[in-house]
Amino acid sequence: MLTVTTLNLNGIRSAASKGLEDWVAATAPDLLCVQELKAQPPDMAGRFDTLAGLRGYFHCAVKKGYSGVGIYSRHEPSDVVVGIGVPEFDDEGRYLELRFDTPARAFSVVSVYFPSGSSGDERQQAKFRFLDEIAPQLARLAAERECLVCGDVNIAHTEKDLKNWRSNQKNSGFLPEERAWMTQLLGGGAWVDVYRRLHPDAEGDGYTWWSNRGQAWAKNVGWRIDYHLATPGLAATAQRASIYKAQRFSDHAPLTLEYAYRL
Repeated sequence: MLTVTTLNLNGIRSAASKGLEDWVAATAPDLLCVQELKAQPPDMAGRFDTLAGLRGYFHCAVKKGYSGVGIYSRHEPSDVVVGIGVPEFDDEGRYLELRFDTPARAFSVVSVYFPSGSSGDERQQAKFRFLDEIAPQLARLAAERECLVCGDVNIAHTEKDLKNWRSNQKNSGFLPEERAWMTQLLGGGAWVDVYRRLHPDAEGDGYTWWSNRGQAWAKNVGWRIDYHLATPGLAATAQRASIYKAQRFSDHAPLTLEYAYRL
């Protein structure tokens, strides 16, 4: 089995202080995709290069204390791809791809952090630009190789994917344009929302993010915005999905899937 976890850390130092490494050691994923490192390379060196025996690879943002993605891997990749080739978003540390290629097959795992548009129209427009840029990148990946894209997409696709969908229809993360982008991505046959494939009717049990405001966590007023997006061949091997909520490392919960697939 190939076990893969994705988690938005909301700061790797903060998550580490809440017991992240012990949990990773206990669950022993093969790959851990993380987002929102909120750290620079000097912060990572000597402290977060490895985590519970997994080697880390990172794409940090230029701005201190902001964004950044990483992948911790039990296996050595054949290549590492950093960024999507668009300076606006590469400076924000939003895309990291590890390739595990052999003569017989080409396989990639990606950790990605889509922009949030919740702070205002300027950031929402940046989010729309990111969607425009990442779409052809994902299309190329799906055409060339088996691939798993994990991360915080900052989009709840359907009404099942957030508690208060009626009142959020004009809010970033559930805008019609964002949902239509997800529908187009998943409707072309190249990508599968793996959690939804395994749990087509899940609602509250599938949430992965809760606002720190009010009583969102206590009342399970959440959103499902963290995804495993896989090419169909890999998606068909998915056996089990779990969302860990017994312990909190950030405002997101770890989403883990097991695949009958070997690197």
